[in-house]
Amino acid sequence: MSTVAYIKDSEFKSVLTSEVPVVVDFTAPWCGPCRKIAPLMDKLAEDYKDRVKVVKIDIDADKATAKNYSIRSIPAVLIFKGGEVVETIVGIAPYDKFTAALEQQL
Repeated sequence: MSTVAYIKDSEFKSVLTSEVPVVVDFTAPWCGPCRKIAPLMDKLAEDYKDRVKVVKIDIDADKATAKNYSIRSIPAVLIFKGGEVVETIVGIAPYDKFTAALEQQL
């Protein structure tokens, strides 16, 4: 079962006010590569439980946020700190690429 919650465009700004870095996985139900990294996002949420917030945005259901950040291909994982994008990882990446990017922000 997924531990990472989907958020709506309307919730996005409040999520970015988090004290901890925020990992946003831009995804879609029909996207095969997105399904491949979904377990990695769940693991990230578990491993960094108290230090990072991990959320997903369905780009079909919530287009505005994806458009704001010029998401053109998915999966796209953006890491935010202090409300600003500090890292962008597009496509399938190994788990250690996500953790290395996060470690730089902690």
